[in-house]
Amino acid sequence: MRVAIFSSKAYDEKFLTAVNEDAHGGRHELHFFEARLTENTASLAANHEAVCAFVNDELNRAVLERLKESGTKLIALRSAGFNHVDLKAAKDLGLTVVRVPAYSPYAVAEHALALILTLNRKTHRAYNRVREGNFNLEGLLGFDLHGKTVGVVGTGKIGTVFTHMMTGFACDLLAYDPYPNKDLETVAEFVALSELFKRSDIISLHCPLTPDTHHLIDEDALAKMKDGVTLINTSRGALVDTKAVIGALKSGKLGYLGLDVYEEEGDLFFEDLSDKVIQDDVFSRLLTFPNVLITGHQAFFTEEALANIAGTTLSNITAFETGEGELFEGLAD
Repeated sequence: MRVAIFSSKAYDEKFLTAVNEDAHGGRHELHFFEARLTENTASLAANHEAVCAFVNDELNRAVLERLKESGTKLIALRSAGFNHVDLKAAKDLGLTVVRVPAYSPYAVAEHALALILTLNRKTHRAYNRVREGNFNLEGLLGFDLHGKTVGVVGTGKIGTVFTHMMTGFACDLLAYDPYPNKDLETVAEFVALSELFKRSDIISLHCPLTPDTHHLIDEDALAKMKDGVTLINTSRGALVDTKAVIGALKSGKLGYLGLDVYEEEGDLFFEDLSDKVIQDDVFSRLLTFPNVLITGHQAFFTEEALANIAGTTLSNITAFETGEGELFEGLAD
């Protein structure tokens, strides 16, 4: 099957090519495009039966219609999230959409913990000081995680792993999920979302982006939180109302903010913009706060995760082509 792979980087080509050769006998003809998939670049997929897309590719009705017209039958997401796909349009057009529902929950959960530890102990600031010969400890004061109350929003695979990790710090654990994970009831107290906001010293988001969770963290939610709370988001950027968060940082309501995702990240993340002026004023404002740490959607970025993403993606494509085997999370057909 001819596969057009959008938003591809060298590491995507490395892992997908290796899995295609080793596990699928080189059966698929993989064409890698660095460009994001948009209405303007959809023509690159002409005569490709499958399109492989990533988190910031556009898969709205207009794009899907163009793909359908040029011969595409399968949309293979190399991500767990699918909020960027118009599933109704895909179904109307007879396009099958598949995803990678689980690749490495440890990768994302461990990155969330890394953000917490870095913000708390300010190791990123200490690193720069020491390199400049500055060994002053002023401004580097942290706090013990031991005994702090950590609220986990979303108890799917990643949220579950993160919750278990935090037991190692002897934290008091609260959890919220519309569909609670019963296996966590022995280590975490499931509470209403408003109570989680009220009681938590640290809040980590591990839920999907849906109409119900869009701007889950807004002015009202922030007002319910403790002064000086730590907020971590490694899920989807639009869970957080960025302008509301900036207000909370200015007032001191938010003590620390760790983000691996941003609601307008499509024109920023995964690109080298070091020689350009960033045009997003809201994002630039975030960068001015000393208690904010942002990484560029790298929580998933481990060798194990990339291998699993490539494996599931190509298994999906092979299963669709042959009609044999399991399609992972067929979302529209």
